[in-house]
Amino acid sequence: MTGYTFSGAFAPSLPDWRDLASAWLPQGFARLTQPIASTVLNTDTGGLVAGEVKIATMTGPVPAYRAHPDQAGKFPVVLVVQEIFGVHEHIKDVCRRLAKLGYFAIAVDHYFRQGDVTQMTDNQEIFAKVVNHVPDSQVMSDLDAAVVHAEASGRADTAKLGITGFCWGGRITWAYCVHNPKVKAGVAWYGRLVAPGKAPLQPAYPVELAAVLKVPVLGLYGEADAGIPVEHVEQMRSAARLLRRLPAELPQGSGGRRLEPHAGVVQGARRGLNRKQISAKISIPP
Repeated sequence: MTGYTFSGAFAPSLPDWRDLASAWLPQGFARLTQPIASTVLNTDTGGLVAGEVKIATMTGPVPAYRAHPDQAGKFPVVLVVQEIFGVHEHIKDVCRRLAKLGYFAIAVDHYFRQGDVTQMTDNQEIFAKVVNHVPDSQVMSDLDAAVVHAEASGRADTAKLGITGFCWGGRITWAYCVHNPKVKAGVAWYGRLVAPGKAPLQPAYPVELAAVLKVPVLGLYGEADAGIPVEHVEQMRSAARLLRRLPAELPQGSGGRRLEPHAGVVQGARRGLNRKQISAKISIPP
């Protein structure tokens, strides 16, 4: 890959015990997301090939969750990047939703080397013990490896490559779109735009990367989200010379036009917006 270089629970249908014995990904929802609302989306695996895979990385195998239609052909690829809660059931479900729409979706466990966050019960503990120790360079390399894995599977059309991420993964979405200019489009669901402080392992944040961003990205942020002030969104707009307001939905299609980077504020929304919106189709131009 070329581009900006960074240095420095339960499943819808549980596998049998033999699969669980060899599973590296956490099962079910992260403890910090409990209790789970009765209205949570639960996408079945009907018509899909879905489950855990191991991807080869520079430091050895790393687990990931992938889902794609159980039919002939190659499918456009969407990299799904986790929240700070890891690749728990919500992220797996997002992969299945995208697969139901005809995509090859894959989510790498980016915290695999640093620790399992799904059993932690405090945000500060997650950051102190795991998140702050995950280098951006490792994440970029793992996402590259996921693209290679998808291509090698024979079921993915990596020439049509997209990425979407939530919270921590929202920042990573912007970063990867700079790292890999072959990405056709990205959608960032919130995530910090401005660095909270100097961090050698996370050297650049979206507002700093805007000047070299060449990939179309849609950023979605809540007006009432205290963790990501509206002024930071405005800084991002300014940095990318973007002036117009955007809707709170994923784009249904490019209409033959090049999609440009945007950071949109959803009035009155808090962190998370409406996660059901991810079921809208992400159209990746040919």
